[in-house]
Amino acid sequence: MKTIARGAEAVLRTEKQEQGIVLVKDRVRKGYRVPELDRKIRTQRTRTEERMLSKARRSGVNAPIVWSSSGTEIVMELLDGPTVKDSLNTLPEKEQLDVYSEIGRSAANLHKSGIMHGDLTTSNMILVEGKLYIIDFGLSKSSKRVEDHAVDLFLLYEALKAAHYWFLDEAWKNIIKAYKYNYTIADKVLKRFYEIEKRRRYKAD
Repeated sequence: MKTIARGAEAVLRTEKQEQGIVLVKDRVRKGYRVPELDRKIRTQRTRTEERMLSKARRSGVNAPIVWSSSGTEIVMELLDGPTVKDSLNTLPEKEQLDVYSEIGRSAANLHKSGIMHGDLTTSNMILVEGKLYIIDFGLSKSSKRVEDHAVDLFLLYEALKAAHYWFLDEAWKNIIKAYKYNYTIADKVLKRFYEIEKRRRYKAD
């Protein structure tokens, strides 16, 4: 057993099980909550994440395989590769373009299947042998609301602007091209995206 990450919401560790080396995500206890309520909330969120991961895979999105889930823990496939955040800026142009298209396609498939990821950033995307995987569905939920899908895109746009500014225009153009190609109501989502962007800009001013 080896702890590889410790965050505010969960601890990630690797373990050797019958499938090989797996990733175990265990939601951490919140001391400010009543213990019984805390356990219930963590268990519910774990079940939701498991459902969203499985639903995402059925929709055609590359996401970790869930091997098992119990209580506050999910045992899933361990993906060996860099995050898009850490690798995108140094990829050759052709590979960058492929990544942009895959991001757009993946976002479209999530939204088509009624999933709001909740933290759709390049930190939660991993490249494994040329394939783009979406990870960390801890904030995800079932939603077909245009507003929720637009929020996902807004978070993605802000992540690109923060970590990949020099490629922002090219990246966004190709992401949106793939998103529109794969999602019939993409124009409605994008209209709401621009409204959110405008609201945030006015608040900043």
